[in-house]
Amino acid sequence: MKKFILFLVILFVVYLIGINTVPQYIEAERNPVKAAGPYQVSPEAQAIYARLDFISDLHCDALLWGRNLNKRGNQGHVDFPRMREANVALEMFTIVSKSPAGQNMQSNSEDAFDNITPLTIAKGESPWNWFSLINRTLSQSEALKNFVENEGEKAIFVRSKADLEKLIEARKKDKEVIGAMLGIEGGHALEGTLENLDKVYAAGVRMVGPTHFFDNEFGGSAHGQSGEGLTDFGKKVIARMNELGIFIDLAHASPAIVEDILRLSSKPVIVSHTGVRAVLDSQRNLSDEQIQKIAANGGIIGIAFFDMAVGMPELPNIIASIKHVRDLVGVEFVALGSDYDGSVAVPFDITGLPLIVEGLLNAGFTEEEIKAVMGENVKRFLLENLN
Repeated sequence: MKKFILFLVILFVVYLIGINTVPQYIEAERNPVKAAGPYQVSPEAQAIYARLDFISDLHCDALLWGRNLNKRGNQGHVDFPRMREANVALEMFTIVSKSPAGQNMQSNSEDAFDNITPLTIAKGESPWNWFSLINRTLSQSEALKNFVENEGEKAIFVRSKADLEKLIEARKKDKEVIGAMLGIEGGHALEGTLENLDKVYAAGVRMVGPTHFFDNEFGGSAHGQSGEGLTDFGKKVIARMNELGIFIDLAHASPAIVEDILRLSSKPVIVSHTGVRAVLDSQRNLSDEQIQKIAANGGIIGIAFFDMAVGMPELPNIIASIKHVRDLVGVEFVALGSDYDGSVAVPFDITGLPLIVEGLLNAGFTEEEIKAVMGENVKRFLLENLN
């Protein structure tokens, strides 16, 4: 009991001294950019980049840090002004509600100290969020809604096919219009209650990853301890996600969960941010067999930008990972899945995306293939599968 009281006192002190200072310090430390912009590419690559109609990224955790996404920041990787500077049409903003200290790639206990609790308190969030994962989740959902509303007609919260079509049409006249979607990283955010899935759907969530860095009520994580597949609860949630039209994100899922979902889901899946084992042999990455099964399911695979997913040096390995998926199953199944602002060091922020185009060009990709990778595949996937 004394230890618990001491823990509460420490958290309260963090709250008192940390608002507006601790979150900025933590993010600067956890989300570095290895090379600051502006970024230079060849005239040919820049010309191709300028002709891209729809650039999209499948994974960004910027909502976690309490930054104002309406303002251009000097830290982190993504905000709305930098999206416009990079001509990015659509970003999938993902919610992290709990993360174990250390984020070990090999094994984490679900009882490990939670990194997000002190951050939640230091950001000055309501005490109702301090120890509630669903409240943290709904709070971040509301934050994205508010950021979008602050942009007036210059931003669209994409919850449906109609919203996406509105974004596509709006950008034909005004490239300043951007879109934002909402996902959840780790089904533990639902706190084991199916009704909470309906709540997050109502809040705008359209993608949920069953597990993150530890096992939970859905089943096993790629970085957990059990290695198990879907639990009975997990199977019920997957069925309900199919009914509602929420995409299933297989990033961080155990191989057993990947197999279960590909067998049970009636809808195509997403792997929002990953690497491939052919480039970096890591348990968080996809095997060739998994890639082939995801493609057969009609899914889409977002390649991440950081060393623990692709290896070092990052940029050549990002390109190699994209090329491997293309060569194995076809270019139509691969996309960008940066994991920007996800407690990772990246080689460039969102304004450095032209470097991807130059890398693909140098690897022999055609302009049509580059367009597909940079966002057309995501646009097609969403148009085909959003309700």
